[in-house]
This record gives sequence, structure tokens and C-alpha cells, in this order.
Amino acid sequence: MLITGLPASPCCVGRTNATWEAARVGSSAPMSIQVRSASRVSLALLLMPLALCALLASVARAEPDKKPGPVPGSFTIENFRLEGGVTLPKAIVVYGTYGKLNAAKDNAVLLPSHYMAQSDGYDWLIGEGRALDPKKHFLIMTELFGNGRSSSPSNTPEPLHGPRFPVTTIRDNVEAVRRLLEDGLGIHHLKAVVGFSMGAEQAFQWAVSHPKFADKIVATSGTARCWPHGIVRLDSQIRAITVDPAFKGGDYTEQPVHGIETTGAVWLAWLYSQEWWMRELWKKTEPAAATMTLAQFTEKQTKEFFAGADANNLILQMRTWQVHDVGTTPGFDGSTEKALRSISVPVLYMPSETDLYFPLGDARQESKWIRKVTLAPIPSLWGHPAGAGASPEDLAFIERKLRAFLATP
Repeated sequence: MLITGLPASPCCVGRTNATWEAARVGSSAPMSIQVRSASRVSLALLLMPLALCALLASVARAEPDKKPGPVPGSFTIENFRLEGGVTLPKAIVVYGTYGKLNAAKDNAVLLPSHYMAQSDGYDWLIGEGRALDPKKHFLIMTELFGNGRSSSPSNTPEPLHGPRFPVTTIRDNVEAVRRLLEDGLGIHHLKAVVGFSMGAEQAFQWAVSHPKFADKIVATSGTARCWPHGIVRLDSQIRAITVDPAFKGGDYTEQPVHGIETTGAVWLAWLYSQEWWMRELWKKTEPAAATMTLAQFTEKQTKEFFAGADANNLILQMRTWQVHDVGTTPGFDGSTEKALRSISVPVLYMPSETDLYFPLGDARQESKWIRKVTLAPIPSLWGHPAGAGASPEDLAFIERKLRAFLATP
């Protein structure tokens, strides 16, 4: 393994069993996922891209001074074998940190990234005097495979470049980060894992795969599996990219901009609640939006939502999201319920009441299977981004609940 610094970035009740087979990222065919019904039934997830998340959070509150970004780092794992059977010759995990690890090594908090986010994707939740205070905690923000900085279709050489890059799972990401923590940073225990959206998926997986590694789990706007409706939604967004003739099966010479913008339009329709749109709350997302019509706002967001992103990277992280289920962890026979019942640490579960990506009903069902759960739905019209503190009220709610939860023995 190799750990290095990284240049700073300028920069976002019926049960079902889902099975999947490893696939190449650039395939235009649907993912090989079969959903078999048994007796009971998913400013970036999905979130928005990090840029939009940061935008919403910055509008939601005014910070007197912009703090410096996290200290950057990069960790390399040689010959990293994925769940699907493919081995990455060099798996790279990019991360950032705030604060310092204390002598007892008991102040580390992990914040795994959400869709297409970078290590500054949790800056909205971090600060002196806040629940996550760099003066008290050593905060580690890791970046998912596929974001363009950690190992991704766009930055991996042949024979795994572009559409030939294998699908990586949430468990693959958790295992890579475990190696970073233990082998790279010398951390063998965490005070907490705190995750938003796909970060929440990772938080639940940590509690299932490594039940004693973290004292507590916090999940906002994210569930422990991608339920059937989420699988279908994500597939529609993947298809929006792959039907662009410029996509060329993932072997494009120029980004399929039309397809990327189309998937952004689909994404936007799911991002906020129906009432958010009815009340024209887009006018509160940024000063420039205050006078925008609906058509002007949607046109702007459609073009900017994933601007500059690589199509294969976008698809990879959608696949990662799409195939996730803690129930497929070895030893649980595909049962989400059994996996969640195995969690032994306290869980603070904060779904957004109006999230269309990870609906409240899914979270309520999952919470029934978690022994030490505090279910605290975020009362918000901001849909999925409520879990990233999109409005001042959302942020205050998350901060208050998180502070109390972390302070409890």
C-alpha cells in the first residue's frame, strides 16, 4: 500500500431479493439485476452533484469566514480484488482530513462521500463549535470509487479504462476505506460513521460488515439498500446517457453532453419534493434564482447539473448505488432484515420526510429491524437535499440531533 498527499482540488412490506452480476460500466443494456418477490418489500443520491449541494448549503446559511479545505491525501492498494471477481492492479482512495488524531486514537469520525462528491462534501456539517468540530475530532472524508479522483473509469489505464472498468459495490468501497484507516492511518476504531445519501449506505454497511469498528452510526437521506423503485429510477437515468449516439458504448472521444444533460433533467425532477416546486422554492437556492421562471431555472440546472463530469464515472456510481443491499453481505442469505437486525451499535436515522430518492416509508421499514435506532425524520420540503442541510431549518435540525446523539454515552 502507498499513502501520499494529493494536490488540493479547485472544486458535489414485501421482501425482495436483488441479485446482480458483474458488468462493465459502459454497457447500454440494463444491469443484470433480478428482483424476486418473496413475502415483503433506494450541494449528490441520490443526491445532486457536490456543486449543487454546496450551493444549497451556502445559501441556507452565511458563514463569516470560509475555512480552508481538508488536508488532502491518497491511499493506494495493490491488487485489490472486488466483490465481482475483478482485481484492480492499483486501487486508489482519495480522502481529506480535518483535525488531529489524539494520543488515545479515540476521536476519529469517518464521513464517506455521497454521489460524485469530493472530500470537502461535508464542509456544511463541519466547523469549530459544531457537532463535528476539528478542534475535538479527527474527521476523515473519503471519496467513492468513480468520482474521477479515486479509482474511476476515467483515470484507470487499460485494460480497465472507461466502459471496461468493473462495477464497484458499496462493500468494495467500505473495504478499501477500512484498509486506508488501518493500514494507512493506523486507526482501528471510530467514534462514529456519519453519512449522507450514498454515504449513509456506506454507514449502514460499516455497521453490518464491521459491527465493532464504530461506536455509532448516523445516516441522513439514505437507506441500507436500494429498493426496487430506486433501481428502476437509476436505470432510467443511466439510459438517458447511453442512448446518446455520442456515448458509443462508453468508448466516446468527446463527452456525450446531450445524454449527460438529459440525465441531469431526470435527476432534477426527483431531487426536491412536489410541494417544493409548487411553492417555487427554487427562488431560494441562490440569489440569481430569485427572479427566475420555472423554465429558466430548469434549463440552467439541466445544463449545469453534471457539467464537466465524465459519463462513465456517472454511470459507475449509479450502478454502485443501484446494486447495494446490506442483505447481500456474506452470512445474511440476501436478507436485508437479518443484516439490519445484526447491527449492535446505536443508529441515528434521519431520512428526509419528502425524499423521493430514499423515501421515508423505506426508512421507516428498515428502522423496525434495527435494535438501537433513533428514527428522526427531517421535517422539510427540500426533498433529498434536506439531509445535507439544504435549508437553515434542515441544518439546525441535523446539527441538534447529531450533537445530542454523539454526546450520549
